[in-house]
Amino acid sequence: SQQLAANNIALVYGGGAVGLMGIAADAALAAGGEVIGVIPGFLDKKEILHPGISETIRVDDLFQRKAKMIEASDAFITLPGGMGTFDELLEVLTWKQLGQLDKPIALFNYENYFASLHNTLSSAATAGFYDMSYLDEVIIEEDAVTLVSRLLAEI
Repeated sequence: SQQLAANNIALVYGGGAVGLMGIAADAALAAGGEVIGVIPGFLDKKEILHPGISETIRVDDLFQRKAKMIEASDAFITLPGGMGTFDELLEVLTWKQLGQLDKPIALFNYENYFASLHNTLSSAATAGFYDMSYLDEVIIEEDAVTLVSRLLAEI
């Protein structure tokens, strides 16, 4: 998040104040960055909307949330997370494979978090379910500075 702010890149995320993404939003704000949250009404209280972000975009459901986040973003960085994280990552990977998205996708592979997922996706490509080139385009880095630098080179 500090690297994003340092490079004048806005953080577009789900809008929550808790968990890893809440921490990322706090760090971006503390570094003087812009933070845009996209949240569906039914999660407004459950996810505890971050009160200090630069802009909040309210949508009706998770489908609209993903579409709005994809539209508002120039690139995608996936941090370690749970089911929602995997859902959003696989959505952008699918859009890219289908030619509906031409934006860089990156995994912040902190402590090798995404190794097993990468192996699973590689196995699917090897089995012929899609061309490995789609997975090869994903930037995978353990260092935030290097990750942001590589993304900037592709935007």
